[in-house]
Amino acid sequence: MLHALCDAHHLRELKALFEIEQEPWARRMQRLLRRACHAPHLARERDGPLKPSLVQRFQHRYDAIVADGLAFHEAQPPLPITGRRGRPRRRTGRNLSLRLSTRKDDVVRFLTDPRVPFTNNLAEQAARMMKLRQKISGGFRSEPGVRDFAVIRSLIATAKKQGWNIIDTLTQSPTVLLSKLRTA
Repeated sequence: MLHALCDAHHLRELKALFEIEQEPWARRMQRLLRRACHAPHLARERDGPLKPSLVQRFQHRYDAIVADGLAFHEAQPPLPITGRRGRPRRRTGRNLSLRLSTRKDDVVRFLTDPRVPFTNNLAEQAARMMKLRQKISGGFRSEPGVRDFAVIRSLIATAKKQGWNIIDTLTQSPTVLLSKLRTA
């Protein structure tokens, strides 16, 4: 299984770095990710995959901006040491530039795999109902109640994503559902 990082989160972090910390590389990376987000959509509208040459250009520009971000932080004075133990503190922008550098394939996976979305919004939306239920009622009364609620919510979310009728899905036998899920 391959992972992908949520680029909507990266866009928010980059916006804060540019607006609050005044890091110029963050603005360029933000623009690049926004443009890259639209490229697969445009390719799909034209009924074709994203051209490898365009993917290479995005990746080359990505590498250059990350290198600028790392160089920017190398030039910054170190943060003051607050404790006697542990590793030295790093700036938020340095942590982000390191993550963008080391996890590049996970950040730009949406360019090479059309099944991978730019954000993880669908996954977050699936978890939102559980949190909402917890906030409204103040929690669950029992552990089995939590498990049952989670299974039903997961089944409903899967049915919606697959375009299945929710009532039919909830009333089918577990063996029919398992075979249906395996083929989905």
